[in-house]
Amino acid sequence: MPAEENFAKLKLTLPPAPKPLGVYKPLLIDGKHCYVSGHGTLKEDGSFIIGRVGDTLTIEEGKQAAQQVGLAILATLKTGLGSLDRIKRVIKILGMVNCPADFDKHPFVINGCSELFAAVWGEDNGIGVRSAVGMGSLPGNIPVEIEVLFELY
Repeated sequence: MPAEENFAKLKLTLPPAPKPLGVYKPLLIDGKHCYVSGHGTLKEDGSFIIGRVGDTLTIEEGKQAAQQVGLAILATLKTGLGSLDRIKRVIKILGMVNCPADFDKHPFVINGCSELFAAVWGEDNGIGVRSAVGMGSLPGNIPVEIEVLFELY
């Protein structure tokens, strides 16, 4: 089933495609690859989820924040590519979690984004390789930042 149809079945709403907060492109196409810059926890109203996972946010709230980052990435893809159906597969996800030094559940948090992509592109194409790491801080005190590499049709 096409990615656009799969996303519609989830009954989730995309936030507005985020504008760069620095000197970079949100999305860059190079041949059959689509590189997406690090995205934060942009909500539908244009504000950001803020806080540290394992400190001011629970692990479940962190996972929800990672899903929200995934939605912001989908918004950037739709704006930059015109359709989620142009994506063939997820190649690589780098998920960064703003957390205390003793936090060790980074993979669980980043699953919020990975599970969203698996639902949109299916398990074969929506799950790629991944790194999930902890950070002492992230811009604006957001709890999660994620960058992704996709393959295009």
